[in-house]
Amino acid sequence: MINANKNNEPLDLSYLREMSGNSAEFIIEMLDAFKKQTPVYLAELEKAVWAADWKKASECAHKMKPTFYYVGREDVRDHMQDIERNARELIDIPGVQLAFEQARDFINNILYRQLDEAKAVLEKEL
Repeated sequence: MINANKNNEPLDLSYLREMSGNSAEFIIEMLDAFKKQTPVYLAELEKAVWAADWKKASECAHKMKPTFYYVGREDVRDHMQDIERNARELIDIPGVQLAFEQARDFINNILYRQLDEAKAVLEKEL
């Protein structure tokens, strides 16, 4: 379940800060890469979900899952893990479709805004 309480908070970039030695430049590059790659992954997942290709949907969710941890959204990583598991095990397929829609809406309407806000703060550190 995506934690709506975290939607209006700054992203927790502690993992990226630790990994990069607190390099704002590196973190900005990672956020840019995330913003560039996520739509591609999301489109693949959407195609698989609506084609009822549950093996592919599971693989796509698995591929996306760790990226949310990097930006401090473990709740979304767990949400993707649920999609991955349910698609793989063919559990609650209507729920997989709903969970995908929730993830897509979150990414497009909340996460990209949070990424832009985090990038603006990091640019001030340069």
